[in-house]
Amino acid sequence: MSKDLINKILITLGFILLYRLLAYVPVPGVNIDVVKEFFDSNANNALGLVNMFSGNAVERLSIISLGIMPYITASIIMELLAATFPNLGKMKKERDGMQKYMQIIRYTTIVITLIQSVGVSMGLNSLTGQSGQSAISIDMDTFVAVSSISMLTGTMLLMWIGEQITQKGIGNGISLIIFAGIVSAIPSAIGGTVDLVNNGQMNFLTVIAILVIILATVGAIIYVELGERRVPVSYSRKVMMQNQKKRVMNYIPIKVNLSGVIPAIFASAILMFPATVLQGTQNKYLLMVADFLSPQSYTFNVLMFLFVVFFAFFYASITFNAKDISENLKKQGGFIPGVRPGASTADFLNEVASRLTLWGAIYLGLISTLPWLIVKAMGVPFYFGGVAVLIVVQVAIDTMRKIEAQQYMNKYETLSAVGL
Repeated sequence: MSKDLINKILITLGFILLYRLLAYVPVPGVNIDVVKEFFDSNANNALGLVNMFSGNAVERLSIISLGIMPYITASIIMELLAATFPNLGKMKKERDGMQKYMQIIRYTTIVITLIQSVGVSMGLNSLTGQSGQSAISIDMDTFVAVSSISMLTGTMLLMWIGEQITQKGIGNGISLIIFAGIVSAIPSAIGGTVDLVNNGQMNFLTVIAILVIILATVGAIIYVELGERRVPVSYSRKVMMQNQKKRVMNYIPIKVNLSGVIPAIFASAILMFPATVLQGTQNKYLLMVADFLSPQSYTFNVLMFLFVVFFAFFYASITFNAKDISENLKKQGGFIPGVRPGASTADFLNEVASRLTLWGAIYLGLISTLPWLIVKAMGVPFYFGGVAVLIVVQVAIDTMRKIEAQQYMNKYETLSAVGL
């Protein structure tokens, strides 16, 4: 590894460490024991899923307990608006316009964070422990103001950390933050499983079966994520003569899963938004809504499947621009054998991408819900979903690819310097 790559990896690890330290900074005025007691009793519903994605920051009610989800929710809103309004979509493609676009996302994140933080703060007012202790140790009005500012600061810090990782480190910063939150819960999950086996609440064969399901899920994700359709491309003799000393790619790679991990993250963000707002509520009607959206319910998983499929198609249509690929191919003197350059090439690529996206969307939906259905059928007393495994594996693959790309780039720069 080059010194530049090592520095990028160290910067990434440093920011992830900062993120994990922030998870242990509690909001002022909170009785942490009462909050932890509440989340221990709700580990198998939507609140448990929220807690998992935050790296157990929610049960400590840390300043980053809302996690990066408000930023993701704001990004979803802006992506939908950009697809609806052409002017906004055009602004996103321009260099100066992209800065304004990102600024709008940040302001939207602030609004969403304030709404969620106020909802959480007011919900904690009615939360009490088994011994009758209140979850709030200071005046209600003061607590709402202090906790809202604290959570807003925490979310802004996470957003900044994510952007710094993307710019100065390796990989996508937002995805790595979610990755770190999920991975940080693995040791406690292993310890909890061991306790269940020792207490006789879970059979050892059940543990082996769960491991087989996890390995099968990981294997399926890796297999599909590395799969791609290679559309052959031919170049004119003149272009080939001009590029004798350059590497000319003679195919267009189109991945089976064009949208990556984004659909699972978007779907989780939408389904966890109500659960986050309903934290600490004692209202029976709101509790019915919370149960309705519990990860243990069939409703939650049906909605998860539908949302993942929708976002897979939606995000693939944004990331894969067949028209631009067709125009660039035409400028370079390339063409797809049997297909006319220009509009016909764009239509052909769109057709290929649509067929692949159909199977990719079904794959994402099944991976997000099928492991839960199998584990539920086995009678396992804790939540296990494919979304967490999907995010962890996809982010790991994406990060490894970026490290390899950086290594190849350094090799080419070294060879160029030697040639000179």
